[in-house]
Amino acid sequence: MRTFAPLLALLAAVLAAAPPARAAAPVVVELYTSQSCSACGKANSLIAALAKRPDVLPLTFAVDYWDYLGWTDTYAKPEFTARQRTFMRRLAQRDVYTPQVIVDGRSQVSGARAETVDDLIRDAARSRAGAPQMRFFAGQFVRVEAGRAVRGGAEVWLVRYEVQPEAVEVKQGEARGQTVTYVNAVRELIRLGSWTGRRRTYALPKAGDDDLRTAVVLQGAKGGRILGVLQR
Repeated sequence: MRTFAPLLALLAAVLAAAPPARAAAPVVVELYTSQSCSACGKANSLIAALAKRPDVLPLTFAVDYWDYLGWTDTYAKPEFTARQRTFMRRLAQRDVYTPQVIVDGRSQVSGARAETVDDLIRDAARSRAGAPQMRFFAGQFVRVEAGRAVRGGAEVWLVRYEVQPEAVEVKQGEARGQTVTYVNAVRELIRLGSWTGRRRTYALPKAGDDDLRTAVVLQGAKGGRILGVLQR
């Protein structure tokens, strides 16, 4: 009687030596908001809920174009507004607004529409395929492996964000008297360089605050779709 024991033993050894399958990268959900936006509370709460999901990386970008109302957003930076305007042009919108949610660089919706945001997250997760492998090494570098080139090129972005909710009392402007809490508030946004499909290594600038979390985002150039994300 033929025995399959040697074959089974060989198969078990091969499986044991094989590297574990990579977990799917989380879907990136970007909220564009402002402490001067009196209607943004529901969207801020949505980001707080999404932050509990392992399949989503929610990021809060505070924009500065509402500061003229009398209150300067304590987290806003011009580069965050510039990023939102880049998506506006890519998605053929007439203007920017708050609260706006961008899902994986693919689609946009009002941050007040939680059910639609959830639908867009599922669609984005299904569309993720063939992303190049990314990894940190030596503490100061990130490497993007070779992969299929993207039409129009791609860019690598460094995002550093504050995880712990920060409550800010708004004392002037349209939202005066409200307390605004941001979750995963972005503090640094730095373009590391372009990616053309070939393996490339990028140096990470020193963080201004050691308590910030880090994400590296690979996406199509000029506000294109997000292809991959790496966190630590």
